[in-house]
Amino acid sequence: MDLLSDLKSQFLEALKQRTSHAEPATLYDPVHYILDLGGKRLRPLLSLMAAEMYGAKSNDAMGCAIAVEVFHNFTLLHDDIMDAADLRRGKETVHKKWDVNTGILSGDAMLIMAYQQLDEYEGTQFKELTQLLSRTALEVCEGQQYDVDFETRDDVTIDEYLLMIKLKTSVLLGCSLQMGAIIAGASKEQQQFIYDYGIYLGIAFQLMDDYLDAFGDPETFGKEVGGDIRENKKTYLYLKSLEHSQSNESLKKWFALDQNTLSEMEMSDKKEKVKTLFQQSGGAQATLDAIIDYTEKALNTITQLEISDENKTFLKRFSLQLMNRIS
Repeated sequence: MDLLSDLKSQFLEALKQRTSHAEPATLYDPVHYILDLGGKRLRPLLSLMAAEMYGAKSNDAMGCAIAVEVFHNFTLLHDDIMDAADLRRGKETVHKKWDVNTGILSGDAMLIMAYQQLDEYEGTQFKELTQLLSRTALEVCEGQQYDVDFETRDDVTIDEYLLMIKLKTSVLLGCSLQMGAIIAGASKEQQQFIYDYGIYLGIAFQLMDDYLDAFGDPETFGKEVGGDIRENKKTYLYLKSLEHSQSNESLKKWFALDQNTLSEMEMSDKKEKVKTLFQQSGGAQATLDAIIDYTEKALNTITQLEISDENKTFLKRFSLQLMNRIS
């Protein structure tokens, strides 16, 4: 995957140059902090890859790549505030390192900085890119609100949950890919195909995050393992486990407990008991099966892309490696 390494190096250098705002430091230091935390840089790489696969130069899509990465990190910054999360990628979250007001304002600045990256494009291309990002940004907000709403509902369905993760996670992957295709002048049909590939891949990716939240390695997961259990989130893992009658009442009992009423020892016990119920009910296996299903849908979509066979093979290998996060 030398191509990915090269694209990532190019991207990181461009990101550093284009987000070098310095003053006031109290506004921009948190921006640099969260952007420097690392991660796979999946979204910008998708933009650069799509542009190259459809015949453009990756650098032509650099503005798009930086836009989606800065926007993504803006959403993470605000999500961490809403979730009262202490860790992001193994490090203190912005609102913990500074304070909530700083996190809100620095996040607002990042949203504006993301849109500024599209200023280099002109005419129809600029209009298509900004419309796509605006539509996606609003959908991400809708997904986040559904996520918040689900915490206090006990009637969330599987379909509702899948819609939520599509909006909260997948649409930005689809957007990243479609932006690269727009830069390369791909047809509307091809733009839709590569967008759909991102949707399926994103759902599989988020379902895996749900799984790893319960069963991942704390050293590599980068967030609190069991965070979804702590916050009583109605994940796919939880909803599939509820379908098993013997686990139903026990799970509902555990998820009725307010995290603020439990000591850390009691919370640790809750996490372990819930994880056992996830496994015994078959919910854990059902989640793994769904990950495989959506990954297959993504792979099948690749066959419709008008790119070289070499690029199709690369994209299939990339997809499988991305999903291979369970040890």
